[in-house]
Amino acid sequence: MKISKEDVLKVAELARLEFGEEELEKFTEQMGNILTYIEKLNELDTANVEPTSHVLDIPTPLREDVVEEWLHTGEALENAPEEEDGFFVVPRVIED
Repeated sequence: MKISKEDVLKVAELARLEFGEEELEKFTEQMGNILTYIEKLNELDTANVEPTSHVLDIPTPLREDVVEEWLHTGEALENAPEEEDGFFVVPRVIED
């Protein structure tokens, strides 16, 4: 499958990556090769293949859902580096 430089630049923008012209050429070629390989996989007949999430048929271990006593606010904040009005204080990550 042919992929354009514009496609690579769009993916780079979404991933917040910046490429020089040489890197852009390299990654355009590499992504094209990956998509060509995936197209080959789509040629396989998988009509009689059951979907699997794991190679072995092992059940997912689950614990019983039991209601238990939980920490009180004071206990939860006991080891917090900083707290204010009953809440954890964390660095601001979203700008106004």
